[in-house]
Amino acid sequence: MVLASPNPIRSERILPTDLPIVDLTAERSEVTKLIVKACEEYGFFKVINHGISHETIAKMEEAGFSFFAKPGTQKKMAAPVYGCKNIGFNGDMGEVEYLLLNATTPSIAQISKSISNIDPSNFSSTVSAYTEAVRELACEILVLMAEGLGVPDTMVFSRLIRDIDSDSVLRLNHYPPILNRDCKDRDKSHSYNYSKVGFGEHSDPQILTILRSNDVGGLQISLQDGVWIPVNPDPSAFCVNVGDVLEVMTNGRFVSVRHRAMTNSYKSRMSMAYFGAPPLNACIVAPPVMVTPQRPSLFRPFTWADYKKATYSLRLGDSRIDLFRNCKELE
Repeated sequence: MVLASPNPIRSERILPTDLPIVDLTAERSEVTKLIVKACEEYGFFKVINHGISHETIAKMEEAGFSFFAKPGTQKKMAAPVYGCKNIGFNGDMGEVEYLLLNATTPSIAQISKSISNIDPSNFSSTVSAYTEAVRELACEILVLMAEGLGVPDTMVFSRLIRDIDSDSVLRLNHYPPILNRDCKDRDKSHSYNYSKVGFGEHSDPQILTILRSNDVGGLQISLQDGVWIPVNPDPSAFCVNVGDVLEVMTNGRFVSVRHRAMTNSYKSRMSMAYFGAPPLNACIVAPPVMVTPQRPSLFRPFTWADYKKATYSLRLGDSRIDLFRNCKELE
């Protein structure tokens, strides 16, 4: 789903890299510049001093790990929001188990009854508090992006996530450790002792992703040269990445970059990803200021429902965004 590297080279760097780090308490004009630069060059960045309390994060992590520690028979009772290994509708497989929750309070409250047989209301309030916090963070970042791009309506991106009919979701991915004989002599403290693909290469179809993981490596990104670059884990920060819809709404200025998750050979990894998405009937089109004679429109308008359908009709790694490119750009 990314334009920058349709055929990534299957190679890796040996050492992890640090993504751009944005301090949200810094001078506002500087923050907007850093975010725009990171979105244009990496499609990923980290934010610190984000305003989400340690307690909110810790409770969410505790609830997630508590669920994944249950016996398989109990976890399967939470289907269809619980899944294991089978990532999508097209047979994509990975070394992962997950919870996929609609990011609305009524939906979370309802599904909590099957997820937590001990105290559903506590699980529901924990997830709702975390989801609300990361949604506010996503909206704040989207406003900063609009300011940095010079878009007059600075709410143009965030409004889609705040909409009562937003299709946003919260996904918890759990990657159990895969003990690998080839790794037995390596330093177990190294977070980059990977053995298998936990979640295959893809780009996120939504607007923006707010990602949090425990202090275990596994995330890798693929930039224009196609090299898979491990990203250093940072428990003090949230990782933010551009989704396909935001690439379209910035007329290609921001890049939705392919990434994947690898299992760690010795440690369990859990990531919590908030995917900010528009309502199904929302028309996805770049604001007029993003389209100029020098940079004509790269994409034709479409609805999120159209794109979501295309996303789920293909396998991981296939490019969906090209389906909505203007014909002139394909010639």
